[in-house]
Amino acid sequence: MSGTPVQQVRSGTPVRLAVRARHYLPFATGGLQSLLQYRSSFVTTGITAAAGAAVSVFLWRAVYAGSPPGGGPGGFTTETITTYLLMAQILQILHANRVDDEVAAEVYRGDVAVMLVRPVSYPVVRFFACLPVVAANAVLVGVPVLGLFALIMPLAVPRPVDVLLFLVSAALSVLLAFLVNMLTGMTGFITTNTWGVRMVKQSVVAFFAGQLVPLALMPGPLRALASALPFQGMVDSPLALLLGRYDGVADAAGVLALQVGWVAGLTLLSAVLWRAALRRLEVLGG
Repeated sequence: MSGTPVQQVRSGTPVRLAVRARHYLPFATGGLQSLLQYRSSFVTTGITAAAGAAVSVFLWRAVYAGSPPGGGPGGFTTETITTYLLMAQILQILHANRVDDEVAAEVYRGDVAVMLVRPVSYPVVRFFACLPVVAANAVLVGVPVLGLFALIMPLAVPRPVDVLLFLVSAALSVLLAFLVNMLTGMTGFITTNTWGVRMVKQSVVAFFAGQLVPLALMPGPLRALASALPFQGMVDSPLALLLGRYDGVADAAGVLALQVGWVAGLTLLSAVLWRAALRRLEVLGG
């Protein structure tokens, strides 16, 4: 075989990754097929998202109605606070990947044992299975809701570079949401009911991610606490980039680097806890 060992390794790595990825594509396809069986759920999700966004948007627009042209509290104008709250709702839709529900349910039923005997990684399986959910929610729910509000009220128009930065940051936020939901679902290994855990997680994430109240409007100590948690990278960070609320290239790069760091850290934590959880796994029956 020609070439140095280093060259052989480098040339073979993409091939191995492609082969491994091909092993997981059926799970993504299966997730899409299962999703299409409940197409009416997209209508319900869209109505719920639009109603939630309307309540939040009209409330905050009333607060900023008399703000000066330069911006009101937190430096927001009526258009930017509207765009922030609307896009926060859309990001929340993308983060609703159902991973926490499905992981906990498979642990309870013992179905996770079947996955463990397959030559695939269960967390990676769950990631590929949730991709159709994220894509479908973005296209069938997020885009219509954004289009509806764009027709009835003025929104801030971001610069093309800010849109690009937002798309990268939004992709990282989806990874963060997957990891947070995966960790939440794994609590099924230690408790017989994860409903309470999931409700607490949902409330904590919504608050500290900036979905309910932009972090710029929070008191100093509370904002510092939110900045020290990974949830900021799920909503506030992508929207800060979208609205141009950053100071130059270095600041934008720092926002993305922080998201990447949290993705890496939560991935490592998930791997460690997953191995520990497997030692506790007990499946009865045949």
